[in-house]
Amino acid sequence: MEIQKAIIVFDALSQETRLKAFRLLVQAGPEGMPAGALSEALDTPHNTMSFHLNHLSNAGVVSSERQGRSIIYSANFQVMSDLIAFMVRDCCSADVASVREDSKTGCAVVELSGVAVDGFCDATEGRRRQ
Repeated sequence: MEIQKAIIVFDALSQETRLKAFRLLVQAGPEGMPAGALSEALDTPHNTMSFHLNHLSNAGVVSSERQGRSIIYSANFQVMSDLIAFMVRDCCSADVASVREDSKTGCAVVELSGVAVDGFCDATEGRRRQ
């Protein structure tokens, strides 16, 4: 990931409503959630939620798909995986953190000072994520 893309993603997630919406979409998994359900869950007016979802979409953090009269939003797990990898690979020294691929699961494993924090996988490919 290039630094300018990382800045755009961080900017999109640096607002409370957008971060809460993104977290709900991560919990919803690859099937996502309708915009109206997000609006209700966060007690946010529909037009305000639309504004925030548009911001997240423009940053590539979420994607949307029309299903009938609803727009279903889902988290873009690949962008977040790329951001995490960028932070670890480009911003940390090797003695503090590293990223490796687990040979059994194919998941990326982030190791922080000898403590493994795994679960950064692309759910759209059926891989585990946390």
